[in-house]
Amino acid sequence: MAVAVPRPAAPLLALLALWGLAGIAVGLGRLALSHWALAGVVLAALAALDALRLARAPHPQAQRRLPDTWPIGQERPVTLTFALERGVQTLDVFDLHPVGWDARGMPRRLRLRAGEAVSVDYALRAPMRGDFAFDGVQARLHSPWRLWRQARVLGAPQTVRVFPNFAPLAKFALFSAEQASLMVGAHLKRRRGEGTDFHQMREYRIGDSLRQIDWKATARARRLISREYQDERNQQLVLMLDTGRRLMAREPAPAEAGAALSHFDHVLDAALVVAYLALRQGDSVGLQAIGGESAWLSPRRGPGAIDALLRATYALQPRPVATDLLAAANEFLLRQRRRALAMLVTNLRDEDQDDLLAAVRLLRRRHLVCVASLRETALDDALSAEVNDFDGAIRASATAHYLERRRRVHEALRHHGVMVLDVTCAQLAGALVERYLAVKRDGLL
Repeated sequence: MAVAVPRPAAPLLALLALWGLAGIAVGLGRLALSHWALAGVVLAALAALDALRLARAPHPQAQRRLPDTWPIGQERPVTLTFALERGVQTLDVFDLHPVGWDARGMPRRLRLRAGEAVSVDYALRAPMRGDFAFDGVQARLHSPWRLWRQARVLGAPQTVRVFPNFAPLAKFALFSAEQASLMVGAHLKRRRGEGTDFHQMREYRIGDSLRQIDWKATARARRLISREYQDERNQQLVLMLDTGRRLMAREPAPAEAGAALSHFDHVLDAALVVAYLALRQGDSVGLQAIGGESAWLSPRRGPGAIDALLRATYALQPRPVATDLLAAANEFLLRQRRRALAMLVTNLRDEDQDDLLAAVRLLRRRHLVCVASLRETALDDALSAEVNDFDGAIRASATAHYLERRRRVHEALRHHGVMVLDVTCAQLAGALVERYLAVKRDGLL
């Protein structure tokens, strides 16, 4: 427990100032020197006694209660509980939370009494993912006569992990996979035909095709019985996430999320959504991080797969380096032997065309490839802004030229049989889910 040297408080400084002014009266002959000296001795004695009482004051006990894991950008409650062994103590407290986190409800002033526990709540928002530490609780104790104050650090340090925003997943658990897909903005199309995996036998319903009728079961039950099919299960989805310089751009976050998030943070949030829904469909989900930081998680299924994805990605950060797409494709082929849907999420530029086409040709030898290219909302804003001057015209023209070159890269990919999504961060989750479900529906895997 760290304890600082006591410092004079405002009342003591005011008394010292008054005593100093009284010294001027001594010089002018309006106050006896002995009286002034006696006042100084009394003041010094009182200050010393008050400082001694502060030094001997018991250390308050502090405990912090907070979640072990946090979703980025989401406000979470923290509870601080204080107790005192003896006496009465007034103190100001401030939790030493990680630097840069947004706190609401700090600092606080408390009055503790022996045998009573006092709890205070405040709210915190984490603007970055990764591992972070709480160093303790900074407390400023006041002496009984308020002449001194002393800083002490109470409680024990704690560590927390900040994950991508997993809060929506808890909400999705209350709904069916189809309803959850609609919630993220995916536009679901009606199925043409049936799935490929047998699901169950049931009574015939108006609208069922004749091919669905099981005539043997119908003869035994003496009523029409249909076979019901579902999409093929246990297919594999691998999310290829770019961690290079292109994903360092920042986009405004929703009002409740606070500071702007990087493109990579938005990508992780969207990846969790499509992974969760794919797992709900009975498929396996894996992940490959390429570019600045590398990571590989083999496709897996079941309830623990989301936890594995969170642990593999929570500390990943984009780096200011160029992403070697061809090397990433080679690594993908070496690690992923079974045919899978590979969803590459990046931010394409026209100079990426040659490397990207080479990587895509390599991947398409065995896998189905979808490329999601993030588009900054600032580009759409610049293109739709009203032009009133020459600078505005130049800006609009340059933006249109840039988007046209970007569109040509997308068309080149489509020409080679690659599915391409040109979306903003806000549209990404819905677009990925929609394309994944379309692949399932059309039996492309």
